[in-house]
Amino acid sequence: MTPVTRQEVLGLYRKIFRIAKKWQSASGQIEETIKEKEYIKNEAKTLFRKNKNVTDPKLIKQCIEECEARIEIGLHYNIPYPRPIHLPPMGLAHKQGRTLRHQEKLRKISKPIYLKSHDEIS
Repeated sequence: MTPVTRQEVLGLYRKIFRIAKKWQSASGQIEETIKEKEYIKNEAKTLFRKNKNVTDPKLIKQCIEECEARIEIGLHYNIPYPRPIHLPPMGLAHKQGRTLRHQEKLRKISKPIYLKSHDEIS
């Protein structure tokens, strides 16, 4: 990891904790705010620790982009949790065969960048 990339990653980590410190839930309830602050901190710690040994520059860039996207979406919608995506149900395809594999491939391709790592830790 280059020093510039390292600084960028550490800056994102600090930014997330500053956001968590000032976070206010949309409902305005104290319990909800505390719960969301803890979620932000735990999610950041989990994902950053999971990716601490990543050395591939392309993968590092992808992780940085995902982090920035989740920060922007969270601040914009005032929701710390990843926004769900709406995909067609798997019930349309046969249980076996090409159609199912094709539909699974389409689901994987259509997943937004901010959800790439969420399914891996959930």
